[in-house]
Amino acid sequence: MASSFSPQEPQRVSAPISLAQIRRLFARPERVAQSQFLRREIAGRMFERLSLIKIDPRQVLDAGCGEGDDLLTLRQNFPRSAMLGLDAAMGMLRETRQREARSWSGMQRLMRALRVRGQDRSAESALVCADFGQLPLKAAAMDLVWSNLALHWHPQPHLVLGEWARVLRVDGLLMFCCFGPDTFKELREAAAVTGHHVRVLPFVDLHDYGDMLVNAGFASPVMDMEKLNITYSSAAKLLADVRAFGGNPLEDRSRGLMSRRQGQSLERALERLADRDGRLSLTVEVVYGHAFRARPRTTGTGEPIVHFERRKI
Repeated sequence: MASSFSPQEPQRVSAPISLAQIRRLFARPERVAQSQFLRREIAGRMFERLSLIKIDPRQVLDAGCGEGDDLLTLRQNFPRSAMLGLDAAMGMLRETRQREARSWSGMQRLMRALRVRGQDRSAESALVCADFGQLPLKAAAMDLVWSNLALHWHPQPHLVLGEWARVLRVDGLLMFCCFGPDTFKELREAAAVTGHHVRVLPFVDLHDYGDMLVNAGFASPVMDMEKLNITYSSAAKLLADVRAFGGNPLEDRSRGLMSRRQGQSLERALERLADRDGRLSLTVEVVYGHAFRARPRTTGTGEPIVHFERRKI
């Protein structure tokens, strides 16, 4: 895997995440469908940010495309662009293809009703099942890399950012978002009170992502963060949504299921965090980042690159 990191840089690990467990957790789209409301809300906020940037990409990569909803919106924004959706879970890609087929059929029916010639099926996205930390793409192949709530599922995000930089053309745009450190903090507090072995991912901080972007070869990264609070009427519903957001992919997770007694104890601890109206709150910290691929300053062997430009007369 190509990367702009020097061999001397230590192998940083955000958490002991099992990529095999990630594929299993996301193998069945119906398992995470309950959390789609959050992905759609955050995607909308990302597209608002994208609308402020003037780009006309020829090749677009959705890294960690999931069920493909963002691909459909990206196509609406860039109808002349070639779309590539990449995900590590084959089940997600099958769902993506089905959604695109339904969308295409609906568009064709509308075109027939309006007596307008519809688009060719060749406009469908290309789909690839792969690890976005080891992209099966040649260098400088993409003009836009988009990733919504996917980067935090990789144990070595700095390597992923290096790969995204590798496949972007110079001045190509990366736009991504992921969970930040305060995500699910209420669950951590409740687990600490009960003493149960409930692990929550130690999500990476915004400033660390900014450093990784610079080291990966991006110019002037723009980082942004906001905290969303989701309210629930019961602890059981809150825990169900936490599982639907992805679950526990950690290598050192407890292999056994939580007993009924442990589950009830955790729910009671969460309920003690409720407000005076009995509502429970779940914090989701969302880290947003975007940056353009800078011109490389050194060769693969570390030698400096000098750029000469013709003077305009």
